[in-house]
Amino acid sequence: MITLLGLGSNLGNRRAFLVRAAARLAEYGGDVLILSSFYETAPWGYDSEKHFLNAALLLETPFSPEELLDVIHQIEDELGRQRLNASYTDRTIDIDILLYDHIVLNTPTLTIPHPLMHLRQFTLEPLVEIAPDYVHPVLQQTLRQLRETLLSEEERKNYPVFSRPYQKKTLLCPR
Repeated sequence: MITLLGLGSNLGNRRAFLVRAAARLAEYGGDVLILSSFYETAPWGYDSEKHFLNAALLLETPFSPEELLDVIHQIEDELGRQRLNASYTDRTIDIDILLYDHIVLNTPTLTIPHPLMHLRQFTLEPLVEIAPDYVHPVLQQTLRQLRETLLSEEERKNYPVFSRPYQKKTLLCPR
């Protein structure tokens, strides 16, 4: 089955955490087919001075959604994710199942499609980069259309959106 995952980190070496998460998904979760660019974004849903690096990943997996969630939690735990009572906190790694094949699932532990993905530019930007024509199974719009709708709504509200491809700064060492 094909699944689209969202990855984010805003603690420690954010880039390394995203790379390690992608590598572990390839090791434990299936075949990583595409990894998006990294996007630096402000936190969403809470206040923190620590910006996130976000990415999206296209994974072909033999696991059911519930089994994949168990694999994801194992990877997050290995990478130092602390699960606190607060819903939004700084974290070393966060991996979300955004879309899984074209199914709609709502259980006490898992909702697919992710219920807030269409409201988050930090989710839609990397998704559009790797799967622009993927159709959201509930909203019946492509990911590109969802991003365009979100940007139009954000622009109408005059809300500043902070999301850009991440460029790692190269330090030049004298010889």
